[in-house]
Amino acid sequence: MNTPITVQYKINAPAEKVWNALTDKNEMKSWYFDIQDFVLETGKEFNFYEPGEAKKYHHQGRILEIIPNKKLKHTWSYPEFSDAVTTITWELQAEDNGTLVTLTHENIEGFDGLGESFSRKSFTDGWNGIIGQSMKEYLEK
Repeated sequence: MNTPITVQYKINAPAEKVWNALTDKNEMKSWYFDIQDFVLETGKEFNFYEPGEAKKYHHQGRILEIIPNKKLKHTWSYPEFSDAVTTITWELQAEDNGTLVTLTHENIEGFDGLGESFSRKSFTDGWNGIIGQSMKEYLEK
């Protein structure tokens, strides 16, 4: 069964500001991850690790689709742990006094068997913290 994780939050900031936070690697490191090789271009790959000295969990992604100020879609994988490749879609919808941010993480069942850190609950909690706390606080300050 492939049931995507969907996380949605209203951010009190214009879509352009949310888009910049999502796609500018200098802004990303303030609320998300430090992704040194991120280039906003379809087909480009990027790599990053969990924060901290341990360089834990090598993440790898490849940009699949870009619609400025509206949608960013990319792959999400852990090449050192699994051949599975999941998909993340960030969708931004401008509203009267802010932006509705919807994240959809598909095919996480490919990570089954990798342990609690890769469970549906772990990803759901992680995305809720990243968007509902880190991104929201960064953009609404």
